[in-house]
Amino acid sequence: MAESGVQRLAELIDGSGNIVFFGGAGVSTESGIPDFRSETGLYNARTKYGCSPEELISRSFFVKNPEIFYEYYKENLIFRDARPNKAHLALAELEGTGKLKAVVTQNIDGLHQLAGSKTVHELHGSVLRNVCMKCGARYDLDYIMEPSHCVDKDGVEGSVPWCAVCGGMVKPDVVLYEESLDVRVMDAAEAAIRKADMLLVGGTSLVVYPAAGFLNYFKGSHLVLINKSKTAYDSMAELIINDAIGETLGRVMEVLRHEGEGARQG
Repeated sequence: MAESGVQRLAELIDGSGNIVFFGGAGVSTESGIPDFRSETGLYNARTKYGCSPEELISRSFFVKNPEIFYEYYKENLIFRDARPNKAHLALAELEGTGKLKAVVTQNIDGLHQLAGSKTVHELHGSVLRNVCMKCGARYDLDYIMEPSHCVDKDGVEGSVPWCAVCGGMVKPDVVLYEESLDVRVMDAAEAAIRKADMLLVGGTSLVVYPAAGFLNYFKGSHLVLINKSKTAYDSMAELIINDAIGETLGRVMEVLRHEGEGARQG
């Protein structure tokens, strides 16, 4: 990792008062959660169901084959042992200082909140939230993972969770293929990015729309990209760091803490 990039990012953060972070799957890979579009990512993995992962987690597949959907979903998109990494912890710490105003994430794992972040706009929803499609009752992740809640009206145990209130099918509060993003979440994310004087982007290839298009709302002074590979937005960035985001932000926070201690002692 180039220390010059770490030092420059620390300087930009120190001089900014309204930072927004925009992140993707690469933020959570250091927590052991696979990404989607790399060579070893989820979407390039073969499935035993004779169809692509994109099809398996689409709205139409969910409606037609909920049992298979949930079997795949629970095996491949749920990581209950995952814990926040240095990136999540650094962002939560930055929010605590008042500099970071919001996190806009494409991830559905809830690790930003687990790390302590308060203002998180989840563009694609969260595996931690689940809702009955019939009565609207809400359930946590533990509920849908409990086998006793996946017994249908005929007493057959499967992988589909059923509502304890009305017996309706419970759906994860995540945006599936063929579904639109939540307008309220989109509006809040857009407003935060428009107000930012610095947009810190990390762990995303910026190829998924409409999420990637949110960068176009940024009108501030400093655009910083932290990603292992190049993106289509590199030419717009003031600073580009091609490295792991967790290690990068971990080092940046060390620099900021050291400089803060020095200033207090001085």
